[in-house]
Amino acid sequence: MKKIVLLDPEKCVGCRQCSLSCSFVKEKSFSLGKARNTTLWIHKAEIFVPMSCQHCEKPLCMDVCPMAAISRNEDTGAIVIDSDRCIGCKMCMVVCPFGAVTWDADHRSMIKCDLCDGDPECVKHCLYGALSWMLGDEAAVHRRQSGAGYLGEALSKLKEA
Repeated sequence: MKKIVLLDPEKCVGCRQCSLSCSFVKEKSFSLGKARNTTLWIHKAEIFVPMSCQHCEKPLCMDVCPMAAISRNEDTGAIVIDSDRCIGCKMCMVVCPFGAVTWDADHRSMIKCDLCDGDPECVKHCLYGALSWMLGDEAAVHRRQSGAGYLGEALSKLKEA
């Protein structure tokens, strides 16, 4: 079973340390524009949500790439872009439902999270524990437990009303 980056949006404070550490490791500069992830502010829900590639089981980005520049790293499970093959057509960016693929004008190719070869910097530098690196099975159990907690809270509020 492959590991995944699990997000707990209740712990995210929007510091963007995950993005800054990503850009520094990948580009040697602290630049939100060079990060392979981003943090969104969902105004109506009043939460921050770190967003990154979900390394889909059936990635649309890989299907549409005319140069076959996108593949799965069999060791980490990450969907990766071969910048030497990428022609910058941006089709992968268009089809990604998570907005996880971006254009890097300096390198003239597309960039996205590659899970840092199985040791994601974003997780290591998340100061508030909003990101975790865990096996997919563990993540599923964690999400179910969190969901049950939310459901319990919602039911108590309904009971009180």
